[in-house]
Amino acid sequence: MEGEFSKVSLAERRDFLSRQLDTPFSPTKRRTRSLIHPPAPAKDNRVHARDFHFDLPGELIAQHPAEYRDQSRLLVFDRKTTEIEHRHFSDLPQFLCAGDILVLNDSRVIPARLRGSKANSGARVEMLLVEEIATNDWWVMIRPGKRIRPGTRILLKNSAGLVSAITATVICKNREGHCRLRFDGVADVLTHLDTLGEVPLPPYIRRNKGTIETTDRERYQTVFATQSGSVAAPTAGLHFTSGLLASLRSRGVKVVTVTLHVGLGTFAPVKSELVSNHTMHEERFDLPEETARAVIEAKKSGNRVFAIGTTSTRVLESSAVNSSELKATRGKTNLFVFPPYRFQVVDAMVTNFHLPESTLLMLVSAFAAPNETRGRELALSVYAEAIREGYRFFSYGDAMLIL
Repeated sequence: MEGEFSKVSLAERRDFLSRQLDTPFSPTKRRTRSLIHPPAPAKDNRVHARDFHFDLPGELIAQHPAEYRDQSRLLVFDRKTTEIEHRHFSDLPQFLCAGDILVLNDSRVIPARLRGSKANSGARVEMLLVEEIATNDWWVMIRPGKRIRPGTRILLKNSAGLVSAITATVICKNREGHCRLRFDGVADVLTHLDTLGEVPLPPYIRRNKGTIETTDRERYQTVFATQSGSVAAPTAGLHFTSGLLASLRSRGVKVVTVTLHVGLGTFAPVKSELVSNHTMHEERFDLPEETARAVIEAKKSGNRVFAIGTTSTRVLESSAVNSSELKATRGKTNLFVFPPYRFQVVDAMVTNFHLPESTLLMLVSAFAAPNETRGRELALSVYAEAIREGYRFFSYGDAMLIL
Protein backbone atom coordinates (compact mmCIF):
# COMPACT_ATOMS: atom_id res chain seq x y z
CA MET A 1 0.00 0.00 0.00
CA GLU A 2 1.05 3.61 -0.42
CA GLY A 3 1.34 5.52 2.84
CA GLU A 4 -0.10 4.68 6.22
CA PHE A 5 -3.57 4.66 7.66
CA SER A 6 -2.75 7.66 9.84
CA LYS A 7 -1.99 9.95 6.90
CA VAL A 8 -5.59 10.37 5.76
CA SER A 9 -8.31 12.63 7.09
CA LEU A 10 -10.83 11.49 9.70
CA ALA A 11 -13.52 11.21 7.01
CA GLU A 12 -11.23 9.22 4.73
CA ARG A 13 -10.25 7.04 7.66
CA ARG A 14 -13.79 5.69 7.70
CA ASP A 15 -13.52 4.73 4.05
CA PHE A 16 -9.88 3.62 4.24
CA LEU A 17 -7.44 2.82 1.53
CA SER A 18 -8.20 0.93 -1.63
CA ARG A 19 -5.08 -1.22 -1.66
CA GLN A 20 -5.18 -3.62 1.25
CA LEU A 21 -3.66 -7.07 1.64
CA ASP A 22 -4.08 -9.86 4.14
CA THR A 23 -1.09 -11.04 6.16
CA PRO A 24 -0.42 -14.69 7.01
CA PHE A 25 -0.60 -16.02 10.53
CA SER A 26 2.67 -16.23 12.44
CA PRO A 27 3.33 -19.26 14.67
CA THR A 28 1.83 -19.41 18.15
CA LYS A 29 4.07 -17.58 20.60
CA ARG A 30 4.03 -17.64 24.36
CA ARG A 31 6.77 -15.16 25.15
CA THR A 32 6.05 -11.89 26.90
CA ARG A 33 7.01 -8.41 25.80
CA SER A 34 7.67 -5.17 27.64
CA LEU A 35 5.04 -2.60 26.82
CA ILE A 36 6.19 0.49 24.93
CA HIS A 37 4.14 3.45 26.10
CA PRO A 38 2.62 5.90 23.59
CA PRO A 39 2.95 9.68 23.94
CA ALA A 40 1.26 11.20 26.98
CA PRO A 41 -2.22 12.66 26.49
CA ALA A 42 -3.04 16.35 26.56
CA LYS A 43 -1.73 18.15 29.65
CA ASP A 44 -5.12 19.59 30.61
CA ASN A 45 -6.12 16.10 31.81
CA ARG A 46 -9.26 16.13 29.69
CA VAL A 47 -9.75 13.14 27.41
CA HIS A 48 -9.31 14.00 23.73
CA ALA A 49 -10.27 11.76 20.84
CA ARG A 50 -6.82 12.27 19.30
CA ASP A 51 -5.26 10.65 22.38
CA PHE A 52 -6.61 7.33 21.05
CA HIS A 53 -4.93 7.61 17.67
CA PHE A 54 -2.44 5.03 16.40
CA ASP A 55 -0.78 4.34 13.05
CA LEU A 56 -1.94 1.19 11.30
CA PRO A 57 -0.37 -0.16 8.11
CA GLY A 58 -3.13 -0.78 5.58
CA GLU A 59 -2.00 -4.34 4.93
CA LEU A 60 -3.09 -5.28 8.46
CA ILE A 61 -6.75 -4.48 7.73
CA ALA A 62 -8.22 -7.96 7.23
CA GLN A 63 -10.08 -8.33 3.94
CA HIS A 64 -11.21 -11.92 4.57
CA PRO A 65 -11.73 -14.03 7.69
CA ALA A 66 -9.36 -16.78 8.73
CA GLU A 67 -9.94 -20.03 6.85
CA TYR A 68 -11.40 -21.55 10.02
CA ARG A 69 -13.13 -19.34 12.57
CA ASP A 70 -11.24 -20.52 15.65
CA GLN A 71 -7.83 -20.42 13.96
CA SER A 72 -7.66 -16.65 14.08
CA ARG A 73 -4.96 -15.40 16.40
CA LEU A 74 -5.56 -14.47 20.03
CA LEU A 75 -3.47 -11.92 21.91
CA VAL A 76 -3.85 -12.49 25.66
CA PHE A 77 -3.24 -9.50 27.92
CA ASP A 78 -3.00 -9.96 31.68
CA ARG A 79 -3.88 -6.68 33.37
CA LYS A 80 -2.24 -7.60 36.68
CA THR A 81 1.17 -8.42 35.23
CA THR A 82 0.86 -6.48 31.91
CA GLU A 83 2.26 -9.59 30.22
CA ILE A 84 1.21 -10.61 26.73
CA GLU A 85 0.88 -14.09 25.23
CA HIS A 86 0.41 -14.88 21.54
CA ARG A 87 -2.02 -17.75 21.04
CA HIS A 88 -4.80 -18.91 18.72
CA PHE A 89 -8.50 -18.51 19.39
CA SER A 90 -8.94 -22.27 19.77
CA ASP A 91 -6.85 -21.90 22.97
CA LEU A 92 -9.55 -19.78 24.63
CA PRO A 93 -11.04 -22.60 26.78
CA GLN A 94 -7.69 -22.91 28.56
CA PHE A 95 -8.29 -19.53 30.19
CA LEU A 96 -11.72 -20.33 31.67
CA CYS A 97 -12.60 -22.46 34.68
CA ALA A 98 -15.65 -24.44 35.73
CA GLY A 99 -18.26 -22.04 37.03
CA ASP A 100 -17.15 -19.12 34.87
CA ILE A 101 -19.80 -17.42 32.72
CA LEU A 102 -19.36 -16.72 29.02
CA VAL A 103 -21.75 -14.04 27.72
CA LEU A 104 -22.46 -13.93 23.97
CA ASN A 105 -24.37 -11.36 21.93
CA ASP A 106 -26.87 -13.39 19.90
CA SER A 107 -27.94 -10.54 17.61
CA ARG A 108 -28.15 -11.51 13.95
CA VAL A 109 -26.94 -9.25 11.15
CA ILE A 110 -29.68 -8.35 8.70
CA PRO A 111 -29.03 -7.76 4.96
CA ALA A 112 -29.25 -4.05 5.65
CA ARG A 113 -27.71 -2.62 2.47
CA LEU A 114 -30.41 -1.86 -0.11
CA ARG A 115 -30.20 -0.54 -3.65
CA GLY A 116 -32.75 1.34 -5.69
CA SER A 117 -33.38 4.30 -7.94
CA LYS A 118 -35.25 7.58 -7.69
CA ALA A 119 -38.73 7.27 -9.17
CA ASN A 120 -38.55 10.65 -10.91
CA SER A 121 -35.05 10.48 -12.42
CA GLY A 122 -33.83 6.90 -12.28
CA ALA A 123 -30.70 8.01 -10.40
CA ARG A 124 -29.17 5.16 -8.43
CA VAL A 125 -29.44 5.20 -4.66
CA GLU A 126 -27.77 3.05 -1.99
CA MET A 127 -29.35 2.75 1.46
CA LEU A 128 -28.16 1.33 4.79
CA LEU A 129 -30.86 0.52 7.32
CA VAL A 130 -29.82 1.91 10.69
CA GLU A 131 -32.73 1.72 13.13
CA GLU A 132 -36.29 0.44 12.98
CA ILE A 133 -38.79 2.88 14.46
CA ALA A 134 -41.87 0.78 13.67
CA THR A 135 -42.93 -1.71 11.00
CA ASN A 136 -41.88 -0.29 7.60
CA ASP A 137 -40.57 2.86 9.32
CA TRP A 138 -36.75 3.14 9.42
CA TRP A 139 -33.90 5.56 9.87
CA VAL A 140 -31.41 4.97 7.06
CA MET A 141 -28.19 6.35 5.64
CA ILE A 142 -28.51 7.19 1.93
CA ARG A 143 -25.76 7.67 -0.64
CA PRO A 144 -25.64 10.01 -2.48
CA GLY A 145 -27.73 11.92 0.03
CA LYS A 146 -27.28 15.63 -0.68
CA ARG A 147 -30.16 15.83 -3.18
CA ILE A 148 -32.46 13.53 -1.25
CA ARG A 149 -35.34 15.56 0.16
CA PRO A 150 -38.58 14.79 2.01
CA GLY A 151 -41.07 13.38 -0.45
CA THR A 152 -38.44 11.67 -2.61
CA ARG A 153 -39.74 8.27 -3.75
CA ILE A 154 -37.32 5.38 -4.25
CA LEU A 155 -37.95 2.18 -6.20
CA LEU A 156 -36.19 -0.74 -4.49
CA LYS A 157 -34.30 -3.34 -6.50
CA ASN A 158 -33.98 -7.00 -5.57
CA SER A 159 -30.69 -8.89 -5.24
CA ALA A 160 -30.78 -9.61 -8.98
CA GLY A 161 -30.86 -5.89 -9.74
CA LEU A 162 -34.48 -5.88 -10.92
CA VAL A 163 -37.02 -3.30 -9.77
CA SER A 164 -39.33 -4.79 -7.14
CA ALA A 165 -42.85 -3.85 -6.09
CA ILE A 166 -41.50 -2.27 -2.90
CA THR A 167 -41.00 1.48 -2.67
CA ALA A 168 -39.65 3.86 -0.03
CA THR A 169 -40.62 7.47 0.59
CA VAL A 170 -38.44 9.96 2.45
CA ILE A 171 -40.39 11.38 5.38
CA CYS A 172 -37.73 13.68 6.81
CA LYS A 173 -33.99 14.16 7.36
CA ASN A 174 -32.25 14.76 10.67
CA ARG A 175 -29.29 17.03 11.48
CA GLU A 176 -26.84 14.24 10.75
CA GLY A 177 -28.23 13.74 7.25
CA HIS A 178 -29.95 10.43 7.98
CA CYS A 179 -33.32 9.90 6.32
CA ARG A 180 -36.50 8.48 7.77
CA LEU A 181 -38.11 6.18 5.21
CA ARG A 182 -41.59 4.70 4.95
CA PHE A 183 -41.67 1.44 2.98
CA ASP A 184 -44.75 0.52 0.92
CA GLY A 185 -45.81 -2.47 -1.14
CA VAL A 186 -45.07 -5.06 1.55
CA ALA A 187 -46.44 -5.87 5.00
CA ASP A 188 -43.00 -5.72 6.63
CA VAL A 189 -39.83 -4.94 4.67
CA LEU A 190 -37.79 -6.71 7.38
CA THR A 191 -39.16 -10.08 6.27
CA HIS A 192 -38.12 -9.44 2.65
CA LEU A 193 -34.51 -8.40 3.23
CA ASP A 194 -33.10 -11.78 2.18
CA THR A 195 -34.30 -11.09 -1.37
CA LEU A 196 -33.68 -7.34 -1.33
CA GLY A 197 -30.62 -6.66 0.75
CA GLU A 198 -26.90 -7.32 0.88
CA VAL A 199 -24.57 -8.11 3.77
CA PRO A 200 -23.61 -4.69 5.19
CA LEU A 201 -19.85 -5.14 5.12
CA PRO A 202 -17.93 -2.15 6.51
CA PRO A 203 -16.31 0.15 3.91
CA TYR A 204 -12.77 -0.97 4.77
CA ILE A 205 -13.56 -4.49 3.50
CA ARG A 206 -13.17 -4.21 -0.25
CA ARG A 207 -15.28 -6.18 -2.69
CA ASN A 208 -15.94 -5.73 -6.39
CA LYS A 209 -18.50 -2.99 -6.85
CA GLY A 210 -22.03 -4.21 -6.20
CA THR A 211 -20.95 -7.73 -5.27
CA ILE A 212 -20.70 -9.59 -1.99
CA GLU A 213 -18.84 -12.87 -1.80
CA THR A 214 -20.89 -15.94 -0.94
CA THR A 215 -18.67 -16.62 2.07
CA ASP A 216 -19.50 -13.20 3.52
CA ARG A 217 -23.13 -14.21 4.05
CA GLU A 218 -21.92 -17.01 6.30
CA ARG A 219 -18.80 -15.57 7.87
CA TYR A 220 -20.09 -12.07 8.68
CA GLN A 221 -22.48 -13.79 11.08
CA THR A 222 -21.86 -15.63 14.34
CA VAL A 223 -22.79 -19.31 14.57
CA PHE A 224 -25.08 -18.55 17.52
CA ALA A 225 -26.97 -15.57 16.04
CA THR A 226 -30.75 -15.88 16.47
CA GLN A 227 -32.21 -12.39 17.04
CA SER A 228 -32.35 -10.36 13.81
CA GLY A 229 -31.63 -6.66 14.06
CA SER A 230 -27.94 -5.71 13.74
CA VAL A 231 -26.58 -3.68 10.84
CA ALA A 232 -22.99 -4.67 11.67
CA ALA A 233 -21.63 -7.86 13.18
CA PRO A 234 -20.68 -8.19 16.86
CA THR A 235 -17.26 -9.19 15.61
CA ALA A 236 -15.74 -10.79 18.72
CA GLY A 237 -18.26 -13.60 18.33
CA LEU A 238 -17.21 -14.41 14.76
CA HIS A 239 -14.33 -16.57 16.03
CA PHE A 240 -16.52 -19.13 17.80
CA THR A 241 -17.45 -22.51 16.36
CA SER A 242 -20.04 -24.96 17.64
CA GLY A 243 -17.17 -27.26 18.62
CA LEU A 244 -15.42 -24.55 20.60
CA LEU A 245 -18.62 -23.73 22.48
CA ALA A 246 -19.10 -27.43 23.22
CA SER A 247 -15.55 -27.58 24.57
CA LEU A 248 -16.24 -24.66 26.89
CA ARG A 249 -19.44 -26.26 28.18
CA SER A 250 -17.63 -29.55 28.78
CA ARG A 251 -15.24 -27.69 31.08
CA GLY A 252 -18.15 -26.52 33.22
CA VAL A 253 -18.33 -23.03 31.71
CA LYS A 254 -21.90 -21.74 31.54
CA VAL A 255 -22.65 -20.12 28.18
CA VAL A 256 -25.44 -17.52 28.19
CA THR A 257 -26.63 -14.80 25.82
CA VAL A 258 -27.66 -11.18 25.72
CA THR A 259 -28.89 -9.22 22.71
CA LEU A 260 -27.65 -5.86 21.52
CA HIS A 261 -28.60 -4.86 17.99
CA VAL A 262 -25.52 -3.15 16.61
CA GLY A 263 -26.23 0.24 15.09
CA LEU A 264 -24.71 3.70 14.96
CA GLY A 265 -23.97 3.63 18.68
CA THR A 266 -21.27 1.05 18.03
CA PHE A 267 -19.65 2.26 14.83
CA ALA A 268 -20.31 6.02 14.55
CA PRO A 269 -17.04 8.00 14.75
CA VAL A 270 -16.25 10.47 17.52
CA LYS A 271 -16.42 13.89 15.85
CA SER A 272 -15.95 16.10 18.91
CA GLU A 273 -12.46 17.00 20.08
CA LEU A 274 -13.28 16.23 23.70
CA VAL A 275 -14.52 12.69 24.27
CA SER A 276 -16.91 13.88 26.97
CA ASN A 277 -18.81 15.91 24.34
CA HIS A 278 -19.62 12.84 22.25
CA THR A 279 -23.13 11.43 22.51
CA MET A 280 -23.68 7.77 21.72
CA HIS A 281 -26.65 6.75 19.60
CA GLU A 282 -29.08 4.50 21.43
CA GLU A 283 -29.11 0.78 20.62
CA ARG A 284 -31.74 -1.79 21.55
CA PHE A 285 -30.73 -4.51 24.01
CA ASP A 286 -32.16 -7.36 26.03
CA LEU A 287 -30.71 -8.97 29.15
CA PRO A 288 -32.79 -12.14 29.77
CA GLU A 289 -33.72 -13.34 33.25
CA GLU A 290 -31.70 -16.56 32.82
CA THR A 291 -28.55 -14.62 31.99
CA ALA A 292 -29.01 -12.16 34.84
CA ARG A 293 -29.43 -15.03 37.34
CA ALA A 294 -26.38 -16.89 36.00
CA VAL A 295 -24.20 -13.79 36.27
CA ILE A 296 -25.38 -13.03 39.81
CA GLU A 297 -24.72 -16.61 40.96
CA ALA A 298 -21.27 -16.60 39.38
CA LYS A 299 -20.30 -13.33 41.07
CA LYS A 300 -21.53 -14.57 44.45
CA SER A 301 -19.53 -17.79 44.01
CA GLY A 302 -16.34 -15.95 43.12
CA ASN A 303 -16.40 -17.03 39.49
CA ARG A 304 -15.65 -14.75 36.58
CA VAL A 305 -17.84 -13.18 33.91
CA PHE A 306 -16.31 -13.24 30.42
CA ALA A 307 -18.00 -10.80 28.05
CA ILE A 308 -17.60 -11.62 24.36
CA GLY A 309 -17.25 -8.26 22.70
CA THR A 310 -17.84 -4.64 23.59
CA THR A 311 -21.55 -5.09 22.85
CA SER A 312 -22.03 -7.78 25.50
CA THR A 313 -19.98 -5.65 27.87
CA ARG A 314 -22.21 -2.63 27.32
CA VAL A 315 -25.38 -4.67 27.91
CA LEU A 316 -24.10 -6.00 31.24
CA GLU A 317 -22.71 -2.69 32.44
CA SER A 318 -25.76 -0.73 31.26
CA SER A 319 -28.02 -3.06 33.23
CA ALA A 320 -25.92 -2.54 36.36
CA VAL A 321 -25.95 1.27 36.25
CA ASN A 322 -27.86 2.73 39.21
CA SER A 323 -28.67 -0.76 40.49
CA SER A 324 -27.27 -2.66 43.44
CA GLU A 325 -27.89 -5.99 41.69
CA LEU A 326 -28.07 -7.04 38.06
CA LYS A 327 -31.64 -7.46 36.84
CA ALA A 328 -33.28 -8.69 33.65
CA THR A 329 -33.68 -5.59 31.49
CA ARG A 330 -34.94 -4.72 28.01
CA GLY A 331 -34.61 -1.28 26.50
CA LYS A 332 -32.11 1.03 24.83
CA THR A 333 -28.63 2.05 25.89
CA ASN A 334 -26.31 4.87 24.94
CA LEU A 335 -23.70 3.98 27.55
CA PHE A 336 -20.36 5.50 26.52
CA VAL A 337 -17.38 4.01 28.32
CA PHE A 338 -13.99 5.72 28.33
CA PRO A 339 -11.20 6.04 30.94
CA PRO A 340 -11.56 6.19 33.85
CA TYR A 341 -14.56 3.87 34.30
CA ARG A 342 -15.51 1.48 37.08
CA PHE A 343 -16.80 -1.81 35.69
CA GLN A 344 -19.35 -3.49 37.94
CA VAL A 345 -20.01 -6.82 36.20
CA VAL A 346 -17.44 -7.87 33.59
CA ASP A 347 -14.23 -9.56 34.76
CA ALA A 348 -12.67 -10.50 31.40
CA MET A 349 -13.38 -9.53 27.82
CA VAL A 350 -12.76 -10.91 24.35
CA THR A 351 -12.67 -8.27 21.63
CA ASN A 352 -11.28 -7.60 18.17
CA PHE A 353 -8.77 -4.85 17.33
CA HIS A 354 -10.62 -1.61 16.66
CA LEU A 355 -10.33 1.61 14.67
CA PRO A 356 -8.21 4.50 15.93
CA GLU A 357 -10.15 7.11 17.91
CA SER A 358 -13.26 4.89 18.03
CA THR A 359 -15.61 4.48 20.98
CA LEU A 360 -14.75 0.76 20.92
CA LEU A 361 -11.05 1.47 21.49
CA MET A 362 -12.00 3.85 24.28
CA LEU A 363 -14.01 1.13 26.01
CA VAL A 364 -11.11 -1.31 25.64
CA SER A 365 -8.81 1.35 27.11
CA ALA A 366 -11.10 1.78 30.10
CA PHE A 367 -11.18 -1.99 30.65
CA ALA A 368 -7.39 -2.26 30.43
CA ALA A 369 -7.19 -0.36 33.75
CA PRO A 370 -10.63 -0.03 35.36
CA ASN A 371 -11.26 3.19 37.27
CA GLU A 372 -7.83 4.52 36.27
CA THR A 373 -6.58 6.92 33.63
CA ARG A 374 -3.62 4.80 32.47
CA GLY A 375 -5.79 2.41 30.45
CA ARG A 376 -5.20 4.39 27.27
CA GLU A 377 -1.44 3.87 27.52
CA LEU A 378 -1.85 0.17 28.24
CA ALA A 379 -4.30 -0.41 25.40
CA LEU A 380 -2.21 1.45 22.83
CA SER A 381 0.88 -0.43 23.99
CA VAL A 382 -0.92 -3.72 23.43
CA TYR A 383 -2.02 -2.50 20.00
CA ALA A 384 1.58 -1.56 19.18
CA GLU A 385 2.62 -5.12 20.05
CA ALA A 386 -0.17 -6.51 17.87
CA ILE A 387 1.02 -4.40 14.95
CA ARG A 388 4.62 -5.52 15.42
CA GLU A 389 3.47 -9.13 15.41
CA GLY A 390 1.34 -8.72 12.27
CA TYR A 391 -2.09 -9.25 13.83
CA ARG A 392 -5.02 -8.57 11.52
CA PHE A 393 -7.32 -5.73 12.50
CA PHE A 394 -11.02 -4.85 12.47
CA SER A 395 -14.10 -6.96 11.66
CA TYR A 396 -12.46 -9.94 9.95
CA GLY A 397 -9.29 -9.64 11.99
CA ASP A 398 -7.85 -11.36 15.04
CA ALA A 399 -8.93 -11.11 18.67
CA MET A 400 -7.57 -10.23 22.07
CA LEU A 401 -8.45 -11.56 25.51
CA ILE A 402 -8.14 -9.11 28.40
CA LEU A 403 -7.85 -10.89 31.74
